[in-house]
Amino acid sequence: MKIDVHHRCDDFSTYRAARVKSLFNVDSGANFRLEADLDIEGAPWQIGVIVGPSGSGKTSMGRSIWGAEALWAPAWPADAPVIDAITPQGSFDDVTAALSSVGLGSVPTWLRPFPVLSNGEQFRANLARLIAEAPHQVVLDEFSSVVDRQIAQIGAGAFAKAWRRTKGRAVLLSCHYDVLDWLQPDWVFDTATGKFSRGWLRRRPRIDVDLWQTGWEHWPAFEPHHYLKLPRMIAATNYVATVAGQLVAHVAVSTRAGLKEARACRLVVMPEWQGAGVGLRFLDAVCERWRLGENRYGLPMPALFHTSHPGLASALRRSSRWTQVSARLVGDDKVRSAASVAKSASRHGFKNPTAGYGGHFRAVQGFRYLGEPVCG
Repeated sequence: MKIDVHHRCDDFSTYRAARVKSLFNVDSGANFRLEADLDIEGAPWQIGVIVGPSGSGKTSMGRSIWGAEALWAPAWPADAPVIDAITPQGSFDDVTAALSSVGLGSVPTWLRPFPVLSNGEQFRANLARLIAEAPHQVVLDEFSSVVDRQIAQIGAGAFAKAWRRTKGRAVLLSCHYDVLDWLQPDWVFDTATGKFSRGWLRRRPRIDVDLWQTGWEHWPAFEPHHYLKLPRMIAATNYVATVAGQLVAHVAVSTRAGLKEARACRLVVMPEWQGAGVGLRFLDAVCERWRLGENRYGLPMPALFHTSHPGLASALRRSSRWTQVSARLVGDDKVRSAASVAKSASRHGFKNPTAGYGGHFRAVQGFRYLGEPVCG
């Protein structure tokens, strides 16, 4: 595909314009021309990148590939939460899967309109909507330009993995070279050098995660990102994951009666690390320790984990290390729970108890950690 970009504007001759021409030996600023030969039709591909400095013709090239109508510019309603704005007629599970796949797994964020989200959240919401709608061909301008570089890189890797599950072709326009290793594009055109290259030879950067056993001292940093507000678990052992000293993930593990099983709860992955695949590997590593008896009791215990998060539940079902053991659509009968609490309180001499648990519509799915599959 040959692309010829030619822009022309008035050639001004004001005093300042003339002085600039004289000082810098420039004849005119009226013309811009870029010629490129993109060999993108000879082999199948899904992700292409046009990269280069600002003003080098990336957007004009993007328009020339499939026309201006292919440029991704979704309109977001200001009076509807993100969860309703993405494919309103589509499947709820598909929408939550798209949000989780690009690292926007923070449930409270799903309930906010797009305009009130942070730049990083808007970046990921746009990617989630693109994945959910999955157009046959699309051009995404200013890819990762408005977010900090860590969010850009993690988001790029998450998007690439999710987009390759679709059948569409996406051309990403970016002035940042640091996302290329994370995207692993099928082809790249550099407007700074005019060079076209097919395939990406460098591997995606490795993320080295350190796992620490701690108390509750780090929980205040994670708590705002957990979708439930609950008291701290009794007699829990806490674990955090860090990358280069930066807090990344948290989980707490306690035991069930009889010290036969452990229960992992309070799993939180920091928003800037969601989509990198750190959370499930971290949970696996902690539960593997307990399975092997590497805990303060010195007892091998299988670990249970419960979640209402659709994306996490799907990931656990896909994993060969986990098996699903329960699925409840709603909570316990609150009236029956209150009666049971009152009976127990009366038996122990307490008066007028008011507690009763349940009555919610939060679907809770339970899983048991099995460990690494053993080949026969």
